[in-house]
Amino acid sequence: MSKQIFINLPVSDLKRSKAFYEAIDAVNNPAFSDDTAACMVLSDTIFVMLLTHDKWRQFTTKRIPDAHVDAQVLLCLSAGSREEVNRLVESASVAGGKPDPTPVQDHGFMYGRSFEDPDGHIWEVMWMDPSALPHG
Repeated sequence: MSKQIFINLPVSDLKRSKAFYEAIDAVNNPAFSDDTAACMVLSDTIFVMLLTHDKWRQFTTKRIPDAHVDAQVLLCLSAGSREEVNRLVESASVAGGKPDPTPVQDHGFMYGRSFEDPDGHIWEVMWMDPSALPHG
């Protein structure tokens, strides 16, 4: 079985955050969602758990930083093409996210952009030309 990752993010407005992630192609799994949390499926192995601040506090007593000011992690998703990178960042922007909070990376064989979700969490989207990978 492939390992799965569940990314837990504190959000200030669950309805807004759920709509944002749906706009960037995530699908809500209602079996793991309620009025305090939403399980957003990005792929067969990647899940984003959006947690209200009250729900988040059930898991840790650490304070919730303002992700618009402080960053603890940069989350990165792979994309199938340069066009997909651009499409996801543009979709995020239209849905209320901030495009390109980090520098655009264009190395020819590798291309990446980023966006912030409405709560300030930074997501990078990267594409790499498979023919540029070392073969061995």
